[in-house]
Amino acid sequence: MRDHRRAGEFEAFVAGAAGRLLHTATLLTADPDTAERLLTAALARTYADWDRLRGEDPYDYARQDLAARFARTAWRRRRPRGGVLARLTPQERLVLVLRLYEGVEEEQTAAQLGLPADRVRAICLRSVTALRSRAPSPVPPRMPRRPLGARAEPAP
Repeated sequence: MRDHRRAGEFEAFVAGAAGRLLHTATLLTADPDTAERLLTAALARTYADWDRLRGEDPYDYARQDLAARFARTAWRRRRPRGGVLARLTPQERLVLVLRLYEGVEEEQTAAQLGLPADRVRAICLRSVTALRSRAPSPVPPRMPRRPLGARAEPAP
């Protein structure tokens, strides 16, 4: 009976939180398959520790585990091939996603990553600056000019 109640509580949690956590993982990894594996591992850890959470927010717990797993494995993927955050390093991505997307306080982010709060602030500012300073987009090719007196052909 207890396991059934526990499973029901966890299913309700996953139904409400999995979408946002998957989006967070996708922002970090820029790869849906890797993000799904990362989320699955974080949710498995959360389920294993479900009874020990006692008053802790399971979303925070799962997000912390997800971030820790990403930080441990980020050295394998220096920079992702795509995504909005592709120009950032894994550490910059992690700080930016935690601070701006997830809304985690600076001190809490610093404690979770084992960094001073000033360093987290600097990383976040550098990341935002890097994203805002996009390289100028290439000039679109010019359309060939029609000779004077030539009429445009009607569209089919």
